[in-house]
Amino acid sequence: MPFQPARHPCRCYENAAMALRLARYFHSEGEAMQKPNGQGLGRVLKAAKCSMQGFAATWRHEAAFRQEAVLAMLSVPLAAWLAPSFQQFVLLIGVWCLVLIVELLNSAIETLTDRVSLERHELSGRAKDMGSAAVFLSLVLVALVWGSALYSRFLS
Repeated sequence: MPFQPARHPCRCYENAAMALRLARYFHSEGEAMQKPNGQGLGRVLKAAKCSMQGFAATWRHEAAFRQEAVLAMLSVPLAAWLAPSFQQFVLLIGVWCLVLIVELLNSAIETLTDRVSLERHELSGRAKDMGSAAVFLSLVLVALVWGSALYSRFLS
């Protein structure tokens, strides 16, 4: 009698299929198979190209990313004037970099969620709200760091 996958709620056959895919991914010696993007410097260059495509797509499709990127660029000369040390300058610019990183991840979550389904679903909404909350917290961090620098410069 041929193997029949289990037909109960835990869907064991899906776990078995995943295990089979993982087994195919690894050689018998345990080394990873050749990746399609190559190895070494060629792989790094292809990864850099994909990163640039990600920046371009986010710039093109996400207004919030554009606004935050412009604010980050405008803050560089202000940070150079405001910061009394190189470390504080790096901190003032670094928090804006963090905002952009979090916004990129949030945009990726939103794009993937929309790719899966445009219909309203509680879990999709929750994922998007969590990404938005992460962006909000990064912006709060910007306000705290910049507020501290402004306070130090003008009020202390």
